[in-house]
Amino acid sequence: MKKAFVLIMLFAFDASAEPVNINKADAEAIAKALKGVGPKKAEAIVKYRKVHGEFKTLKDFENVKGIGEKTALSNEKDVLFSDSPVTAGKKVDLSKRSR
Repeated sequence: MKKAFVLIMLFAFDASAEPVNINKADAEAIAKALKGVGPKKAEAIVKYRKVHGEFKTLKDFENVKGIGEKTALSNEKDVLFSDSPVTAGKKVDLSKRSR
């Protein structure tokens, strides 16, 4: 019974999350919108953006210290790179990237 309640609560929480434009949002909005991203990682995202410019792809997003492939992929549908919702959840072939 407890497991069912927890699963219901998780689905309810995920459904309420709005995609966030990581090129414009402040750290608080980023931390609220993305799974696995707390205040420190959100600040790192904002700082990285100020130094390196806007994010264009999930690969760019992964360049932030503390954001790896797993975090990027789990937030793929919640990350916007522009004001257009078309970029939300845009598939990026991460298998062909160089490291």
